[in-house]
Amino acid sequence: MGLHGSEKNTEDKRIWTSRSIGSYIQHQFFYALIRIGGRRLAYFFLYFILAYYVLMRPSVRRRCYFYLSHRFPGESSLKRIAHGYRLYLNFGMVLIDRAIIGILGNEMMSVSFNQRESLKNLVSEGKGVIFLMAHAGCWQVALSALGYLKTRVNMVIRREEGDIDRHYFEHQSNDTPFNIIDPEGYLGGTIEMINALKNGEIVSIMGDRIFGSLKNTVHVDFMGEKALFPFSAFKVASATGSPIALLFTHKNGADHFVLDLAKVIHVPEGLGRSGEGYLPYVIEFVKILEGYAETHPFQFFNFYDMWRPSP
Repeated sequence: MGLHGSEKNTEDKRIWTSRSIGSYIQHQFFYALIRIGGRRLAYFFLYFILAYYVLMRPSVRRRCYFYLSHRFPGESSLKRIAHGYRLYLNFGMVLIDRAIIGILGNEMMSVSFNQRESLKNLVSEGKGVIFLMAHAGCWQVALSALGYLKTRVNMVIRREEGDIDRHYFEHQSNDTPFNIIDPEGYLGGTIEMINALKNGEIVSIMGDRIFGSLKNTVHVDFMGEKALFPFSAFKVASATGSPIALLFTHKNGADHFVLDLAKVIHVPEGLGRSGEGYLPYVIEFVKILEGYAETHPFQFFNFYDMWRPSP
């Protein structure tokens, strides 16, 4: 299954890649396991395959080192390898879970969400809503559970050439349930996002990875050191008056996830282009993300150096 990390040089604007380290055959192998034996069979093989990757592939261990060294500073090399295995195991399970939704159907996973009405009321205001999420838990499970909102969802996502890791909806023969916005398209997809929000639609975007120019980033304290975070979502919110809903999921059972509306952020209109005006709101998001990593340390899946100096 896919393991995402950094493969870029310092001249590239984007310091991470979404490409999987697994081959096409390896992905198809897991998809076949899901069809034959479901979750248990796929999980069974995952334990052994991950042991090979973590023990025999130093490049794989390096990808989780950046996060783990900040989350668990001062750990021994042996303990860090154990943490790395546990982190990748959770990530592999999440990738299997999202494939299960696409192959076997939504009913194979259950999601607890106690703030359904709060989110529904937010959407019904008609100002559009930005779903700001992170690579924590399984955001695709979250989106699959929000069909009750009956509102068009625009998902800001980039697929790299050669990326063979399928999202859950790509396993299904019906049309994509989302409108896809390419963040590396014209003006970073900003015009499409603004138009969608003005139509009262939902725009889903990740707040923990950088798309496009580094000019749209600010440095924020994250786990004891300055890290780069984008402020594009907050800039779009300021331009449209749309609220930002911070949504996080965590896995707490073999077939169960918990979805949490962690906070609703209202960004004042007319803050302009400079990142300084958006810094307080980015800090709010980062603090919640840091709290998530504190509570669920093996469900935060950013396999690149978020703390390295800007290129």
